[in-house]
Amino acid sequence: MREPARPSRVHVVGAGLAGLSAAVALAEAGVHVVLTDAAKHAGGRCRSYHDPQLGMVIDNGNHLVLSGNPAVERYLHAIGAADRLAGPDRAAFDFMDIPSGARWTIRPNDGPLPWWILLPSRRVPGTGPGDYLALAALLRRHPGKRIDEVMACRGPLWDRLLRPLLVSVLNTPPEEGSADLAGAVLRESLAKGGLASRPRIASPTLDAAFVEPALAHLRAAGAEIQLGRRLRALGLEEGRVSVLGFADGPVPLGESDAVVLAVPPWAAMELLPGLVAPDEFRPIVNAHFAAEPPPGASPLVGIVGGTADWVFAFPDRLSVTVSAADHLLEVEDLPARLWADVAAVHNLPVAVPPNRIVKERRATFAATPAQAARRPQAWTAWHNLALAGDWTDTGLPATIEGALRSGEVAAAVALSPKGVNPEIVAA
Repeated sequence: MREPARPSRVHVVGAGLAGLSAAVALAEAGVHVVLTDAAKHAGGRCRSYHDPQLGMVIDNGNHLVLSGNPAVERYLHAIGAADRLAGPDRAAFDFMDIPSGARWTIRPNDGPLPWWILLPSRRVPGTGPGDYLALAALLRRHPGKRIDEVMACRGPLWDRLLRPLLVSVLNTPPEEGSADLAGAVLRESLAKGGLASRPRIASPTLDAAFVEPALAHLRAAGAEIQLGRRLRALGLEEGRVSVLGFADGPVPLGESDAVVLAVPPWAAMELLPGLVAPDEFRPIVNAHFAAEPPPGASPLVGIVGGTADWVFAFPDRLSVTVSAADHLLEVEDLPARLWADVAAVHNLPVAVPPNRIVKERRATFAATPAQAARRPQAWTAWHNLALAGDWTDTGLPATIEGALRSGEVAAAVALSPKGVNPEIVAA
């Protein structure tokens, strides 16, 4: 079979952050990009919209990134949105224990030598410096191990820092979560110090930071953007994708065309026979309340012993996020329960303001060792087809950083003259 040439056109199917990342990287490489998505809006699970009930624009979820996320930095710089993240100048994480009312702030120092654990004012109350040796266990690699197999999941450090942090990172009860995935995040954040761990959130919205600038950048580069167009089938023959079977008709591919498939894993498994991918998922629940935060409110507060995991303060609203939220999907008094945490954090009246509950039932794959083992690489058995998505084997949990990295890798695979080249991913 003749070796395929570097593609001149790449179809990116899926306009979530992984697809947008791939499209941006391909456009930067001078390739003609055709970006499609079944939805009428881009962004996937990271989207913004005007909510008529609240009378304001909200994000579907409170997606946090960190100052040390390199793919986030590369992507935002490429699309001209490097100024669209807001956050403190120093790494600081406020917490509140709802039952006791106790409050504390974790303040990692800027550098990688963690002298902050020596100071009671910077570390978790009730812990000593020796307790933080537990972090060293997670920083090592533990293929196939659960977190509860490599460290004790109890005590003040676990209850007041590690569990709240890891449940949000993994979107999985952390005791059963993958030690390797948890360790990967810690190695790139706390282990590097506060400069890499400062919390950052899209400002003013997810669309304004991650989506609309990318679409504008792609249009300026000559990309075709076709939203509301569903891919129903892939024509696979002679080791390549020959046809894209869209709902509105087939699109034959030329010999030099390539495809980046950046759809959710359940969709990818329907399109690709024999594909092994994560098939267990965990929900995230977000709530947005039409209530302005009090003056001086902390932008982010971690919750211990409540219903919410994190309380976010925006200029025009207060929001909460709950990860691994299976237990909340059918709760009838959910707004009242979540608002009770917000009211406690910010000393507000208990009357529940107008609100919107957003439930992402399949927000991420379950970050267990068994599900992590099902994550495919970006390259496939078809020489002109690459996979992208936070569910592919990025080495990270399902995060914005992981999604953007997956897009970069998929673009590199699609651009490879040989099409299938695992060394691209290793590089």
